[in-house]
Amino acid sequence: MSNTPTKQPNSRNCFVCGLRNPAGLRLAFYETGPEEVTATFRPSANFEGFPGLLHGGIVSAMLDEAGARVMMIGDPNHFMMTAKLDVKYRRPTPTGQTLKVVGRLLKRRGRLATTRSELQLADGTVTAEAELTLVDLPQDLAAQGDLEALGWKVYVDAPAATEMNGRV
Repeated sequence: MSNTPTKQPNSRNCFVCGLRNPAGLRLAFYETGPEEVTATFRPSANFEGFPGLLHGGIVSAMLDEAGARVMMIGDPNHFMMTAKLDVKYRRPTPTGQTLKVVGRLLKRRGRLATTRSELQLADGTVTAEAELTLVDLPQDLAAQGDLEALGWKVYVDAPAATEMNGRV
């Protein structure tokens, strides 16, 4: 893999990566290593649980997506479903600050994979981490997927779009 991160596709409506979901996070994921993906996000107060703190469900959603995105490295159409998500909240995650979510592959065996993801503050402090067990999307569901209808493609980064809803 080159030193330049490779951008992964986004969809239109996914809560985490959907670019047209007005309530979503709109994260853009990049392949930053042979078995690693990252995304950055600056959550606004719209995503609070307690004042000034990111809601735990939002934290969990970001960790889940990062863990699954690792399995798309080299094949952006390789969809997996989360069978198990074990989240450990290490410290409160603030809103209004740039956060980085990182996903890494731990192991792959047949239709199953295990990944690890973490949410970090700008200084690298981990606020939450997760281990995921993923399973390949069942064939009957995969056959129903119309990637064009999902808007599943790599979108060009637009500086104005990255400021929406507190994203960086």
